[in-house]
Amino acid sequence: MSKFVKEFREFISRGNVMDMAVGVIIGGAFTGIVTSLTDNIINPLITFLTGGGTEISGLVVPGTKIDFGAFISSVINFLIVAFIVFCLIKSVNRFSEATAKLTHAKKEEEKAAAPVCPHCLEEVKAGATRCPHCGGEIPGGAKARS
Repeated sequence: MSKFVKEFREFISRGNVMDMAVGVIIGGAFTGIVTSLTDNIINPLITFLTGGGTEISGLVVPGTKIDFGAFISSVINFLIVAFIVFCLIKSVNRFSEATAKLTHAKKEEEKAAAPVCPHCLEEVKAGATRCPHCGGEIPGGAKARS
């Protein structure tokens, strides 16, 4: 079960999955703006200009009142959703950066533990009997430092 959770966490933390999720959320919120624009401003305006009672793509638009309030409300709703998604992604990015720093620090510690040549102090592979850098002989083979 923990393997499944680990795989799921790796899947979610990939950049392209996060980008897709943001796109879907923002797209859904932007759909509200477009719907409000057509339903509350454009369709009533067309109805007013054509004399009322006109069908637009099979949809009968009742009345001729243009509702700017509903459109502005949809824009505000979109901005709120976009801000929340922005804050969420910013938090996820901070968490990812912190994780990357910790991982990098562990790699640095592991790298520091690699054996070095006693002559030139360059890093060599564990068990090497000659230094690839200076050619000096390493008696007993290079041993990893602890």
